[in-house]
Amino acid sequence: MTRTPFASDLSVVGCHTCGLVCERVDTPGRDVQCPRCGATLHQRRPNGFARAWALLVAAIICYIPANVLPVMHSSLLGRGSSSTIMEGAVEFWTSGSYGIAFVIFIASVAVPCAKFLILGLLLVTSQRRSRWATRERAKLYRLVEFVGYWSMLDVLVVAVVAALVQFQGLTDISPRVGILFFGMVVIFTMLAAMSFDPRHIWDGEINGGVE
Repeated sequence: MTRTPFASDLSVVGCHTCGLVCERVDTPGRDVQCPRCGATLHQRRPNGFARAWALLVAAIICYIPANVLPVMHSSLLGRGSSSTIMEGAVEFWTSGSYGIAFVIFIASVAVPCAKFLILGLLLVTSQRRSRWATRERAKLYRLVEFVGYWSMLDVLVVAVVAALVQFQGLTDISPRVGILFFGMVVIFTMLAAMSFDPRHIWDGEINGGVE
């Protein structure tokens, strides 16, 4: 079976900024720029692994206070209470707001943990130049990119609920520092996915990496 040619076989390189496929020109001591957007062309993003690992670790560190510290404070008739993400989800569930509770759980627990695991898997296997399930890993990367745009749902839910409750005049709800850490988790994971060069997934196929 004939192997599908890669960009390195055809002496071309893709611009990681605009996606234009350009002819590869090896000029020692000189950076080659994309003719369309002017970005410097690279076979792989420089220091992509280091940046992606640093951002992923930062996201995991921020995820701890995001779940431990309160994200919302509510007060009714002078009596106030603060709640974490999970406590808020449980309160919505027990009050009958199953849809909101489900969205909070998915957006604040399931999605971040899945992104941590997928990004860690992609980084480890790509650094080892593994040839294991390359197409499936490429699909996982696209999934992480797609889900990243919806990761702020939890923050949005808190903002909408606070606005609705205050509009009805029933109680007073205000955000707390936990929501800031959760927003940082979302931003760091998105930046980690952007820093990772998905072309590394195929390095094992190109260079004969490990299984």
